[in-house]
Amino acid sequence: MRWAKRDAEAFLTEHPLPSEPMPAPDPAPYLAALAAATTTAHASAITQHLLDAAQPALHAVSDILAAIARWDDRHRNAEPGTPPKMLMEAASRSLSVLGLADAADLALLRAEYDPAPPPPPAKKRAASNLPPTPPSTPPAGPAPGR
Repeated sequence: MRWAKRDAEAFLTEHPLPSEPMPAPDPAPYLAALAAATTTAHASAITQHLLDAAQPALHAVSDILAAIARWDDRHRNAEPGTPPKMLMEAASRSLSVLGLADAADLALLRAEYDPAPPPPPAKKRAASNLPPTPPSTPPAGPAPGR
């Protein structure tokens, strides 16, 4: 690793990259709103605003990881578990965070606003002194031919 860092020094001088982290959304407004939330709709609104705020950064990270994986066409014939395939998987997973959180939010809203209908009540037999009807018997004799 030390040698790779040394070998990249001249390159990074010609192509400087930011040394500070990418800007992240400020969590304070989301956490304050969450502390005040009293309904599923409130929590959903917070979730959707957070996902909208995080989406551009996650897409940028995904795009960069995919570009690194594709560099020099190393991904084309790469076997599963190799660095290019791992980078492509990381790119995909960085976006799956958005999909998973959105699916969870939608499931919560459906459970709150569109619950499954209750099962139908069991049929009650009219009280009578008659015995239950026997099950139907199969027809006797040979089965009809074709």
